[in-house]
Amino acid sequence: MKLSLDQFRAWKHRNITLLGMSGVGKTHLACTLRQQNWFHYSVDYRIGTRYLDEPIMDLIKQQVMQVPFLRDLLRKDWVYFRNNLKVDDLGAVLSFVGKPGNPELGGVPLAEFKRRQALYRQAEIDAVNDVPVFIRKAQEIYGYQHLVNDVAGSLCDLEEPAMIELLARHTLILYIKVTRPEQEMVLIQRAQRAPKPLYFRPGFLAEQMTTYLEEQGLQYAAEMDPDEFTRWIFPRLFRSRIPCYEAIAAPHGYTVTSHEVSQVRDEADFLDLLEQTLSRPPGN
Repeated sequence: MKLSLDQFRAWKHRNITLLGMSGVGKTHLACTLRQQNWFHYSVDYRIGTRYLDEPIMDLIKQQVMQVPFLRDLLRKDWVYFRNNLKVDDLGAVLSFVGKPGNPELGGVPLAEFKRRQALYRQAEIDAVNDVPVFIRKAQEIYGYQHLVNDVAGSLCDLEEPAMIELLARHTLILYIKVTRPEQEMVLIQRAQRAPKPLYFRPGFLAEQMTTYLEEQGLQYAAEMDPDEFTRWIFPRLFRSRIPCYEAIAAPHGYTVTSHEVSQVRDEADFLDLLEQTLSRPPGN
């Protein structure tokens, strides 16, 4: 959605999509706005509570069934399990996605990893497509005036143009860009200290895994240390996503820097940043 400054100021129900890598401040900003009459729609939370809830529970039950005592309890319906996600703690989703590599080191076999990647991709698309529904719900059911849509960092890798067009029709897309090399390094080092499961475009994963196996002198993905592979691939994934984000923001939205976002303390700061952004000449 492209707006003039006057159109933005007259916009009664503001709906903003925050786009960018994990760690640039999307969720922090969304949580800040949530305290000031903004509905916080978290795509990751929707993925886990709606579209991956059953696959996650199936995986948990699969593990439970390997323990004789728990297996009997589960089969007789004497116990039950449920997915306990929080907006700021999506551990069950991450555990489901997993990291490819040696199962003895906590890795997921490659065929199973690809299956989960495909499920995650579709779940993310479905969750993003729910944004217009929640724009209505935020106003009509929950009484919120505005909505902030906190999308997953992998949105740019889904290769689903219709989904981007939907977001552009219903929301103002704000890409949070890392412009300082030292900030980029901080994000990369943070991700490498505690490597988390990631979504990869299938072609990107195949290409990078081939390179990694050759560099490490390995023949099969099952020989990889899952954490080491994730540490190795993250900087490459980070840099591959930048042009993808820019290709979304240029025609459909606006760009701000992670440094600018870090200065936002409340709704007034956020609205001021948006007005400054809309006032910039195109391309700046």
